Amino acid sequence: HVRSATGSVSVSVVIATHERPELLRAALDAVLGQDHCGPIECIVVFDRSVPDPSLEQLSTSTEFAGPRSIRTVANDNSPGLAGARNTGIGESTAPWIAFCDDDDVWTSSKLTQQFRALAERPAGVCVTGIVVLYGDHETVRLPPGERLTIDELVTRRVTAAHPSTVLVERVHLLDRVGTVDEEIPGSYAEDYDWMLRAARVGDITVVREPLVRVRWGASKFSKDWPTIVDAIDYLVAKHPEFGSSHSGMARMRGRRAIGEAARGHRRQAVSDATAAIRLSWRDPRPYVALAVASKLVSSDRLLDMAHRRGRGI
Repeated sequence: HVRSATGSVSVSVVIATHERPELLRAALDAVLGQDHCGPIECIVVFDRSVPDPSLEQLSTSTEFAGPRSIRTVANDNSPGLAGARNTGIGESTAPWIAFCDDDDVWTSSKLTQQFRALAERPAGVCVTGIVVLYGDHETVRLPPGERLTIDELVTRRVTAAHPSTVLVERVHLLDRVGTVDEEIPGSYAEDYDWMLRAARVGDITVVREPLVRVRWGASKFSKDWPTIVDAIDYLVAKHPEFGSSHSGMARMRGRRAIGEAARGHRRQAVSDATAAIRLSWRDPRPYVALAVASKLVSSDRLLDMAHRRGRGI
């Protein structure tokens, strides 16, 4: 890994998109404008939409720090974010691969700081902190410590380790971690699943700086509670680490309880909340779920309050 973490190494950046041209343009401008002096190829994957080849002309400027290129392709895997990311991975050519959502923006030094951290603390994966943008609110979220472990991810998810911050060595992704799971219901939490698998292989290097601006509030998942509940069940069944972590399982059961309460399944919400409290009475989610189930607060209001603090459920 150390030999790859040089300033001139090439990077493939996968950007999955679906009918958000203005936001996509901002994401591309930020990737192309990196101060990293090595080659950067942007692979824009159009999911359930027609590719716009005119975007490829954005890379013709001579003002960039290094060679830049853009390719636009259609998602030829399963529809959704997971399939689109895998299409981009399959199209990539560089020894390092990064991801950026089409509504997020990198700071200009993101890749440079990540390669510097990898030279000091070699690993197959590197993530950074984020700035959460929600309405007129901005919240800085930073992963804990200089390395991220599987235990930390199981216990508290670490939302700051966002997919738009991921930089992964190609051979590490393809030969050790694996590509994105396209079987997860609705592609919900496909990034969390991938991060868990990556951390199981080895610790993840962290840059404790907010190097990506992440927009919240426009996700199609924010109120798709049936899909969220199904995805939670899928993740718990897939990852045995939850079974050996009371706090991790309490968090997942608490999230499930909120989802069931939001969709009006009061009895199941109470059952999940009770189970979560028995696992860890300190986790706030089951109490929130009971409040939603009792109609003391709406799920919409709950999400708004959480997002204003740069947090999810």
